[in-house]
Amino acid sequence: MTKKFAFLLVAIFTTILAVGAVHTSLRAQDSSVLKASFNPDGSVKIPQNWRTWIYMGTPFTPNALNDGKAPFPEFHNVYIEPSAFAHFKKTGKFANGTQIVKELALVRQKAKDEMYKDGSTDEVSGRGYFQGEFQGLELAYKDTGRFSKEPGGWVCFSFGHKAQPYNKSAKAFKSESCNACHQASAATDYVFTQFYPVLRAEMKK
Repeated sequence: MTKKFAFLLVAIFTTILAVGAVHTSLRAQDSSVLKASFNPDGSVKIPQNWRTWIYMGTPFTPNALNDGKAPFPEFHNVYIEPSAFAHFKKTGKFANGTQIVKELALVRQKAKDEMYKDGSTDEVSGRGYFQGEFQGLELAYKDTGRFSKEPGGWVCFSFGHKAQPYNKSAKAFKSESCNACHQASAATDYVFTQFYPVLRAEMKK
């Protein structure tokens, strides 16, 4: 065996070990993330204690600013599961198993003579829009193994666009009804990080 050939073998072997170490590290990181629970029929179970997760932000597009036809007129309170957030803080990436929930809340209603035509009200802090009752729960979930055919491995579920109690399980939306918008407009890996200062603060680090 020539020295040149021996050196080539060592280089190849070293590269294989390095790649293997990277994959092992990524698997270890993913395994530390609490993944969603699924039923035998493929439906996902409603997350537990999501209001104790890491709060990301509350996008809000009221009807009054959208000619009365806002596609999402509710407040969207968005939370990320804590172990997924810890992974994001460490790596700047969303791991397999990342769960992000969006809980909808209606605009707070008062008597007609106490509300402006645009739906706003006067409160102790001033005139504005304030949250009323809960009106639905959705889950965005990333798993490039289970959902290898979905863009980025992300899927979306709805546990009901209604008042509580929410449904205990949900089937995934079709890609075109959810992922298409995220793929076209979300800033980071199908997630609208441009709307969430909590995530952006970690990305700057």
